[in-house]
Amino acid sequence: MGLLNAEITITLLEDMGLIVERVEDGIQCVAKMEQMPAKGYDLILMDIQMPHMDSYKATQTIRQLSNKDKATIPIIALIANAFEEDRKKAIAQGMNGHISKPIDEKVLLSILK
Repeated sequence: MGLLNAEITITLLEDMGLIVERVEDGIQCVAKMEQMPAKGYDLILMDIQMPHMDSYKATQTIRQLSNKDKATIPIIALIANAFEEDRKKAIAQGMNGHISKPIDEKVLLSILK
């Protein structure tokens, strides 16, 4: 996710009262999940287009973690120009749902609930 889109998303989430931590790529996301205690995070919003390790590989790696709480964390894909095949691929790769970009605040709130 580009820096501007990330900042907008972070602002939306913080305005909802959430604590947000951003990483740059899939490798960092997996590392954070491995390092944090179980239930250290409630949810991952994962941009489909990440450098170094794509979101599908990152999701598969998280799903294989030995700690069940970490392995089953809800992962929501952030997809630009989402088509039905994009949604199906995200679910098939182990994600729990998706949000199309640009993010609609009402859709985001609904998914978070």
